[in-house]
Amino acid sequence: MKTLESISMYDEVIKEGQTVMMFSADWCPDCRVIEPILPEIEAVFPEVTFLYADRDEFIDLCSRLDVFGIPSFIFYRDGQEVHRFVSKDRKTKEEIVAFIREAEAK
Repeated sequence: MKTLESISMYDEVIKEGQTVMMFSADWCPDCRVIEPILPEIEAVFPEVTFLYADRDEFIDLCSRLDVFGIPSFIFYRDGQEVHRFVSKDRKTKEEIVAFIREAEAK
């Protein structure tokens, strides 16, 4: 998973193809629980670009996108938000995979 380094990187990455943005933070225990399964999820969706954003480093972006709970996921297709999985609750591998499948079907 690539790590977001700047707002311009965000703008560039989401503008073409399918992208899943994951918003997280180092201090988030629920985020740390799902971290080991993320490579498995990425392997299931090789056509999707996965991008990690640290909520604390990109608080303005989170505010702009109305992301308040972490971990949170937003699916983009060609620069447009298609679907989001945003809550403060712990996510399971099955829930994340289902979210991406739903987004691809839209």
